[in-house]
Order: sequence, then structure tokens, then C-alpha cells
Amino acid sequence: MPLILCLLILIAALALCAVLLPLALPLLILIGVVQVVLLYLLLWTALVRCRKGHPAWAVLERFRYAHRGLHDKARGIPENSLAAFRAAVSHGYGAELDVHLTRDGRLAVIHDDSLLRTAGADAKASQLTADELAQYRLEGTEERIPFLEEVLPLFEGKAPLIVELKVEGNAAALARATCDMLDQHRVDYCIESFHPAAVRWLKKNRPDVCRGQLSERFVQTHTGLGFWADFAMTHLLTGFLTVPDFIAYNLHHRRRWAIALARRVWGVREVSWTIRTPAELAACEGDGCLSIFEGFKP
Repeated sequence: MPLILCLLILIAALALCAVLLPLALPLLILIGVVQVVLLYLLLWTALVRCRKGHPAWAVLERFRYAHRGLHDKARGIPENSLAAFRAAVSHGYGAELDVHLTRDGRLAVIHDDSLLRTAGADAKASQLTADELAQYRLEGTEERIPFLEEVLPLFEGKAPLIVELKVEGNAAALARATCDMLDQHRVDYCIESFHPAAVRWLKKNRPDVCRGQLSERFVQTHTGLGFWADFAMTHLLTGFLTVPDFIAYNLHHRRRWAIALARRVWGVREVSWTIRTPAELAACEGDGCLSIFEGFKP
């Protein structure tokens, strides 16, 4: 009798399962999908980690920033020239500028490593000494390529700078030299770079410095480092290594949920580049972004 009873119970249980399983299966699948999505979001949130509330932001957010200075080719004021930086200061703007390390360790303020576009020369700033670089003139003017120590005094006590590190396989040396130079001047600033190694160096060695991760839609524009590097940099997945204070993203690519996640969860600040119209400026500042502009005076 006990054996028969056990068999009957087993048969009843199997019959019940046969009835309930079709009803329970969709629920189990839904629970599994929700768990996977939550795990994915938690992992992504950890990867895009940022730092909130750097004190430098109190000054930085009071200014708009002229991209490579307030340059105007029609008026003979080249980008990243002393004339462009003087013009920015005189109009009450901060400025964004780019630095390369020369062969003898000086900090040249120039966007491209190649001099071809701005100085018409088939040479590279990173392969020249400071004396050699000083021989070239910008865009057919008398303006030469300045060095960072010449630019900084123009902004002391007047306006902040956004300094971009242009890495040519020398992230640590460039970041160290830039910080050492900035330490010698009383100027408000932050430092940014596309290269995560430079931002990570700042995190490890100069945590006091306000640091930013530059990015754009590299899955389409490409870094030359391969698909996975492009994917990681597009979606800010190096944040757990660099922990930036701000994200500086291409204006036309910034509607990304990785940025929204970093802003909502980590409270990171955002910088938009490069703004070229009053409408773009209004939209970005309406979203609480710091603005880097060119081609007009806001």
C-alpha cells in the first residue's frame, strides 16, 4: 500500500507539473531575462565609474571656452596661437588648447602632431626640438607655435584653461611634464585626453587634478586600435580605470545612454565640443554641459 500511495502521489505531481509548466515557463523566462539585464546594467555602471564634485568645477563652470583660442583665420589669428589666446582672454572666455611633447621635452601648443595643416611643413612636433619648432609660422602669419609656459601667464587670475594631452606613445611623460608646468603658474585648469593611459596616470599620480575623458563615436570614426578598443572608448568602458571628473564628448555624438548612465549614477559633469552655432550652445548649456565653441562669439 505505501508503495502504491507513493506512485499515486508521484503521478499526481507529474500531472500537476504538466499542467503548470506551460504557465510557469514564460514567467521563468521573464525572470531570467530581467536578471540578465540587471546584471548587465550593474556591470556597465561599474565600468563607467566617475568621480563627482571636484572643487575646480566651481570656477570652470563660470566660463565658456574658445576652442584652440578665439582664432579667426580671416583676421589673421591662427588656432592655438598667442594671438588667439589673448583674444579669448580679452573677451572674457576661457580656452581649450592642445599640448604635444617635443623631442627635447618642451610642451608645444598645437593640435596636430603633423605641421602640414597649420604650418605647411612636412614635419612632426614630437620629432622636433623646441628651437626647430620655433622656426615655423602658423597659417601664413607671423604667429609661431607657442609653448605652454608662454600661454599660461595670459590666463593667470583671468580665466581657466582646458588642457588636452595629445599622446604620441608618451602618456606618462606628457602628463607629468604638463602637471609640472601648470604647478608653476597660478591658473585654474582641468586636463583631458582621448587616451585612457594619460587620464589613468593623472588618477594614480595627481589625484588632485581635475581630469576628463575625451570621447566620440569611435565605432564609426575609429582610433586605429581595433574594434574592441573603439567600442570601449565609445561607451566609456575605461571609466573604472580612469575615474574621470568629467566626460568631454563630441556634440554630435553625445546622445548616448552610457553618458546618461554616468551622469545619473555617478553625477559626472559633461563638456560638449565643438559648438559652432548659438542653437547648439543653447541646447548643450540647457543640458548642463560646459561648452567649447568656435566660429562665433557667444
